[in-house]
Amino acid sequence: MRTIRLGIKRLLDIILSLFGLIFLSPVILITAWMVRKKLGSPVFFVQERPGKEGKIFKMIKFRTMLDTRDADGNLLPNEKRHTKFGRMMRSTSLDELPELINVLKGEMSLVGPRPLLVEYLPRYNKHQARRHEMRPGITGWAQINGRNTISWEEKFDHDVWYVDNFTILLDFKILFQTVFKVFKREDVNKSQQVTMEKFQGTKEDEASS
Repeated sequence: MRTIRLGIKRLLDIILSLFGLIFLSPVILITAWMVRKKLGSPVFFVQERPGKEGKIFKMIKFRTMLDTRDADGNLLPNEKRHTKFGRMMRSTSLDELPELINVLKGEMSLVGPRPLLVEYLPRYNKHQARRHEMRPGITGWAQINGRNTISWEEKFDHDVWYVDNFTILLDFKILFQTVFKVFKREDVNKSQQVTMEKFQGTKEDEASS
């Protein structure tokens, strides 16, 4: 039964991502033009991320930060390279639109645990690593249950819960609530930090509590 559900999920990913790329093409083109104008080139930010079973793929997003460097050629800290336009891109999730290409290619799904940094792979405990049993998603159960306002451990618990309880109906619920939260700008980290602090691993006492 689960195999059938996964097959339907993949079929819906292909249909909806292709429809999204066509229907949203004006938005994608305008966003690309704005990124080029406001932040310069390249327009896209491409980074290696772990997918299903930890297989590495190249995730495509619109860039949201300037390419400002110091006298030695090193990139300045994120907070010094971010702009009002970049923050708007993130809060509205416009930067995520190119990931529809990854979905169409089968590297991602519309719904699933978010693909995080490759450097996190050895830091997961056995429970947290289960998040890679399914394709990563543009949105997921953790994103509609706190996003950047919850801890890493809570996010991973949500991810594993989704892996164990996935249904097609749940996917549509997550997609609907994601759109709702984007329009309401809910669960976006209100701190001065652009992104959450990096995941450093879970201490044994935290993992067993």
